[in-house]
Amino acid sequence: MKKTFYVTTPIYYVNARPHIGHAYTTINADFLARWHRLDGYDTFFLTGTDEHGEKIAQAAERAGKPPQQFVDEVAEEFKKAWEVLHISYDDFIRTTEPRHKRVVQRYLQEIYDRGDIYYGEYEGLYCVGCERFLTEKELVDGKCPDHGVEPEPRREGNYFFKMEKYRTWLRDHIQKHPGFVRPERYRNEVLSILSEPIGDLSISRPKSRVSWGIELPWDPDHVTYVWFDALLNYISALGYPDGERFKTYWPAAQHMIGKDILKTHAVFWPTMLKAGDVEVYKHLNVGGHLLADGRKMSKSLGNVIDPFEWARKYGPDAVRYYLLKETPYGLDGVVSEAGLVERYNADLANDLGNLLQRVRTMVLKYREGRLRQQPPGPAERELVESAEALVPRVRERIGELRFNQALEEVLQFVRGLNRYINERAPWKIRDPEDLDRVLYTAVEGMRVASVLLEPAMPVKMAELRTALGLGPLRVADVERWGGLPDGHRLPAEAPILFPKVEQRRTTGDAPEPEKKEAPPVAYDDFAKLDLRVARVVAAEKHPNADRLLVLRLDVGGEERTVVGGLAEHYRPEELVGRRVVLLANLKPRKLRGVVSHGMLLAAEGAEGELALLMPDKDVEPGSSVG
Repeated sequence: MKKTFYVTTPIYYVNARPHIGHAYTTINADFLARWHRLDGYDTFFLTGTDEHGEKIAQAAERAGKPPQQFVDEVAEEFKKAWEVLHISYDDFIRTTEPRHKRVVQRYLQEIYDRGDIYYGEYEGLYCVGCERFLTEKELVDGKCPDHGVEPEPRREGNYFFKMEKYRTWLRDHIQKHPGFVRPERYRNEVLSILSEPIGDLSISRPKSRVSWGIELPWDPDHVTYVWFDALLNYISALGYPDGERFKTYWPAAQHMIGKDILKTHAVFWPTMLKAGDVEVYKHLNVGGHLLADGRKMSKSLGNVIDPFEWARKYGPDAVRYYLLKETPYGLDGVVSEAGLVERYNADLANDLGNLLQRVRTMVLKYREGRLRQQPPGPAERELVESAEALVPRVRERIGELRFNQALEEVLQFVRGLNRYINERAPWKIRDPEDLDRVLYTAVEGMRVASVLLEPAMPVKMAELRTALGLGPLRVADVERWGGLPDGHRLPAEAPILFPKVEQRRTTGDAPEPEKKEAPPVAYDDFAKLDLRVARVVAAEKHPNADRLLVLRLDVGGEERTVVGGLAEHYRPEELVGRRVVLLANLKPRKLRGVVSHGMLLAAEGAEGELALLMPDKDVEPGSSVG
């Protein structure tokens, strides 16, 4: 039976140019698509642009251009950006394309005919940035938490989708299918949303106010609300409802999104699909945010990172590898140019690039570039067993969305090859057959590693295989040891794969804090501590450390990720919903790859047991502690 795989990015809103957040999500999706192609899946990878709505009309007006010209230009920028980063998409969908508009109008009409769309008046606070009405509960100091502006009061007649009708069904579906929303912390967040009424969804805007959109098929005086338009791209690109692509790929659908659009994809989208009697997607994979200097990137802070400038300086594959390796998928991660250079030099230049140069030099020097196949001896047995166990381990890690761990598995194998070369010391071997065995083992090991690293670094791994005299390979080609034939020849010339980069401090990189003895604390110093009540929204074990838990906290309209050594004292599930005390103004710190934004207060018993400090009353998250 043919294996299929369908992965999508969000379609990116074209009121802004491509940035590192777009790049991060798209690279993760591309990694999955490339892996599944190599692993024998019939794979389809979709990305694209979301081009309707009030924000885009306003952005086009500010640019002095008609909306269509404006979106055409920005969509081309996204295509060029993905070309720079070697993104291997199969289709690029644009919501202004006729094929998409046809599907949107057909789907709307079907749901309208079923009685799940009705007309109603609504009055409330509207955020143009979010393109939706906000509740008082969502506001922080009277402002939208995402855009920092006060929403404007509006009263208008819109069409509404009966979303509340499907809340119980969706909650039950998520409970029956644990992998529907991944990682688990986001599943728990969605279940929390669904534990109380979600209301119905406004799906239109009056054309008199917002003209840039897809007209409702039964009422041309209204255009479709941007999310009800945009989300349908995932099936319009496949030719819903009768296209062969839709029949082939939709049952295997996986979406990759950032956590800021969790509700739209985990609540709006599956209820829309249920209303249209369409099978829901298989997985929603939710990524965290990338931070600079421990803070969210913004132009006002001057800490915005341009991944395309990095790609020009260090190569696109180095950027891809760094973003995949540095941050566990699903968690927030701190990125910096200094961190990229450090990772590049350690993993790519030293471990992998240096191995290739050493082995090529010895094969050319001692055997004029020709390998002789020899069976592994006792000294090679552990390395061969490690190689043959590598594919299942990498496949399992990728299936769990642990892309950083999958790459680390391969790098550990590469480091093992380096140790093997150092211990066997081919330059000292006098037995011709033993020398052949060592050289063959080293090249065969790199052949295996090149395939498993290809989804992260497609161009560089092709170059590595060219340097070894090899062409394209698949995962099936490296599941068993000994794929190199006897007499295989390496080319006489090959460029340096990863030239070493000079380590230097870059703008925005924070200096290492000095370690000092703590002096007695004056009252004024204590008053500088910002202690607040926080509610645990989600908790899970740290992906890279058994003793640590990763908590997501509600700190009064703001969310924080905090890492603590609590795994020996609390189960993750028993912390969810608890109120704890947070030191909120502690400088962010990375703990085994996850950035912690604060510290929880706890008491330590005589035998090392920990007890978190918890208020004895349910005070509101964000309340000051003094």
